[in-house]
Amino acid sequence: MVQEKRVPIFTLPKIVTALIVLILIVFLVENYLLDVKNRELFLFSFAFIPFLYTPEQFGVANMFTLIFSPFTHALIHSSWEHLLINSAWLAIFGTPVAYRYGAVKFLVIFFISAGFGALAFALSTSPQLIVLVGASGGISGLTGVAIRFIFQPVEVRRDPLSDELIPLGRRLLKLREVIGDQKARFFILIYISLNLFIGLSEYIFELGDFSIAWQAHLGGFFAGLLLAPLFEKKA
Repeated sequence: MVQEKRVPIFTLPKIVTALIVLILIVFLVENYLLDVKNRELFLFSFAFIPFLYTPEQFGVANMFTLIFSPFTHALIHSSWEHLLINSAWLAIFGTPVAYRYGAVKFLVIFFISAGFGALAFALSTSPQLIVLVGASGGISGLTGVAIRFIFQPVEVRRDPLSDELIPLGRRLLKLREVIGDQKARFFILIYISLNLFIGLSEYIFELGDFSIAWQAHLGGFFAGLLLAPLFEKKA
């Protein structure tokens, strides 16, 4: 079990604030400092484009892009709405994870989940020139981790000398316990259903060039949900 810090409810961890600021800076640079040509080059270099991994293109694309774009795409956003929604989601679900695990593990979870989100996106889309941007895959991973402990009560122990109650933090549920926990199970079912509905709606109604990367959401979410125990301190 990891002991969590007691913090004011509206205080964001420094690492969450820093990540939101970084995302904002990237957005401002891309949209207000780069011209059209350089913006296209920026997206081609840092956004995730599954088409670049096809046999025909694999030897053509820049190796930096092939290695890092599954992660760097999480720092790029397509609009103010996209940025603000993801920032709010990051603040809500990133905060408990950051306080539980600290800055380094928080970032590892975020970028690993973004990578799994990119993988899920690539496996579920045809090899066409489609671009994935946004932090939602990484934030979904943070959400998946958080679901395994945020609904649990804070456990305490009594100090044998002072007789004071000492908070120990929330216990991380085992995977089978997550399924058995009513609140966690309900959240997961709603989360999966909502994303599948988004995907089905886009397939049926063909909503145009812009779409919500529901595949990245699910890929990142299950990555966080399954990998959470790797970040716990050993007893």
